[in-house]
Amino acid sequence: MNYDIHYCTSYKYESPVTDNLNALRVRPATTSSQRCDEFHVRLDPEARIHRHVDYFGTEVMEFGVARPHDHMTIDVRARVVTSEPPEAPEAPWEHLDGETYAEAAGEFLLAADDEPDDTVLADLLDIARARTPLATLRWLNELIPDRFAYRPGVTYVGSTIEDLLDAGAGVCQDFVHLALVLLRRNGIAARYVSGYLFSAPEDGGTASVEVQTHAWLEALLPGTGGRGEPSWVGADPTNRRLAGETHVKIGHGRRYGDVPPIKGVYRGTARADLEASVQMTRLDPAASARA
Repeated sequence: MNYDIHYCTSYKYESPVTDNLNALRVRPATTSSQRCDEFHVRLDPEARIHRHVDYFGTEVMEFGVARPHDHMTIDVRARVVTSEPPEAPEAPWEHLDGETYAEAAGEFLLAADDEPDDTVLADLLDIARARTPLATLRWLNELIPDRFAYRPGVTYVGSTIEDLLDAGAGVCQDFVHLALVLLRRNGIAARYVSGYLFSAPEDGGTASVEVQTHAWLEALLPGTGGRGEPSWVGADPTNRRLAGETHVKIGHGRRYGDVPPIKGVYRGTARADLEASVQMTRLDPAASARA
């Protein structure tokens, strides 16, 4: 798939603010099944952008506006080419054992500080494990949206898994955080993924849709054939499927806090009104010079 992506975030402040410092994680990643051909950022007020790659491999763009200003606009445009990832490996549980898997898994097997204990998750843990690691991943794609309603406004970016359990509803971020815990408790390394999802019909329908930043996960599944190399496989519990060419990845981390699209702070007491939008347009393959 070939996509044109337009991400725009605007802030209007009640009164001028200063020392507005921000970090952006919005550039689509380059992976084995995704390529970012073009990427441009425009800032108003203008500011110098400093780029670096964070610990997890996501590009971070940092900038600051020191002088007084009453608005700020971040306008991002990107051209991305995606393809379907290879078929996920169907290996037995015993292939999780050994140094090869543990080395690849790293910190993505470790629990986070604010995770609920096993007693809180007992009923889900009792039924979360399936015949193989891949079958478990597919099963969680069904189990979580069956148990919890997708309902915006019930939770917020700082919500915990307990908040999801208490409310019985949440959004993609909450579904992913729960899936990460259930996978890790079963010995499967897993990581949080931030990006975009092209949600228009693949066959026919509109070629341009307004979306929001989306969350899914990647699980490290063991390899087949003599305990081959493990591979990361994307899964989207909000939409009950494995990630594919309609998913555009920005980056990954252990949880949402590792890959927020924008994070910032400014000096002043003025309240800020925020408007944010993401427009994804599906292009003809010929529209990408390198596709």
